Amino acid sequence: MTTRDQKVGRFRELHRQGCFIIPNPWDALSARLLEASGFAALATTSSGYAFSVGKQDGAGQLSRDEILAYAERIVACTDLPVTADLEDGYAATADGVAETVRLAYEAGLAGISIEDSCPIGVEPVRDFDSAVERVRAACEAARRYDIVLTARADGLGSGHYDLDETIRRLNAFEKAGADVVYAPGVPSLEVLTILCGAVRAPFNHVLGLGVSGLSFDEIAGAGVRRISLGGSFTRAACGAVRSMASTIGRGDFSMIDSAPSWNALWEA
Repeated sequence: MTTRDQKVGRFRELHRQGCFIIPNPWDALSARLLEASGFAALATTSSGYAFSVGKQDGAGQLSRDEILAYAERIVACTDLPVTADLEDGYAATADGVAETVRLAYEAGLAGISIEDSCPIGVEPVRDFDSAVERVRAACEAARRYDIVLTARADGLGSGHYDLDETIRRLNAFEKAGADVVYAPGVPSLEVLTILCGAVRAPFNHVLGLGVSGLSFDEIAGAGVRRISLGGSFTRAACGAVRSMASTIGRGDFSMIDSAPSWNALWEA
């Protein structure tokens, strides 16, 4: 069994080696399938998990304990490094965010991400000073517990601040100690290239939000070091279920025969 320290070391090395893809399982089964597909690390998905349990992502409907229990189930079923989407840290204060990092360490996680957005119904994004204070607290705790800390600036994709403010925040997060930085919803390859060039820390780019149709080489060429998939696999799986349900509802059972066996899934 690979130890957590070994997983952390492997996860840090992946960011140094070049651009890599990190998929997002929503449960233990999808984690096992993604590991069998040859990926080198996994990331949790707040949206994929929320929808899988019938709740809304980002609406404060999931507790910190529930999210960490989900992450711990992923950690327990794989030898791969796992990083967790911990949204705003599930805490009202910077000290609370630091406590979340400690709990993430106890869950066996190799990495976590903290964002500057707030749960739906509060304010869209935190002000600059508050966001930096919370990231700094997370980074200090991450150094204490040896966790790869990703800091997210969410305002560009949501339209709550512009490119200049995104760069300002990413630079401040990096200065505060973030190991990786991240701005979901980048609108174009040009902007992606600008963002990667504006920071020294490895940049994470998520597919399924913002610009689409880019190849791996284009994304890597822009300077991205990590490509995540967010809720894409969850959405694809749900789409397959809906398609199959639609054909069965019409009395056509042919798709059942086309579904792979459990043995075939594990051998993939």
